[in-house]
Amino acid sequence: MEINGIVGHMVRRLYQQSSRIFSTRALEAGFDLTSVQFAAMGAIRANPGIGQAGVATAIAYDRTTIGGVIDRLEKKGFVKRSVAQQDKRARELFLTPEGEQVFTTLRPVVQGLQSEILQHLEEDEKATFLKLLQKAVNDE
Repeated sequence: MEINGIVGHMVRRLYQQSSRIFSTRALEAGFDLTSVQFAAMGAIRANPGIGQAGVATAIAYDRTTIGGVIDRLEKKGFVKRSVAQQDKRARELFLTPEGEQVFTTLRPVVQGLQSEILQHLEEDEKATFLKLLQKAVNDE
């Protein structure tokens, strides 16, 4: 079997391409942010007060390593942690005003780079490919 016929290998290559394009476009827009950090910010924005475990679930990320992602966002001033009112041991996450501005500014950039990631596909192929990816990860 040729390496390009192995699904995992091709998915990894597409992920590398996607990450490279995301990083390049984000830096060009003036932001040092990873795609995972952006996704975490999106989950926090959509669910103010969500906990770390909730963010990990929302973006299908490892619960053990999401803490480092949140730590970096907090150091950048994009996210703040607050003690939960219901459970003083728990922390709630919120975007800061700066985080909200960064997310809002970067969102159209991220939407624009989607086509670039799949630039070698025709428009109808892109839609089909996305549907198939959603089906493959059972995320319809």
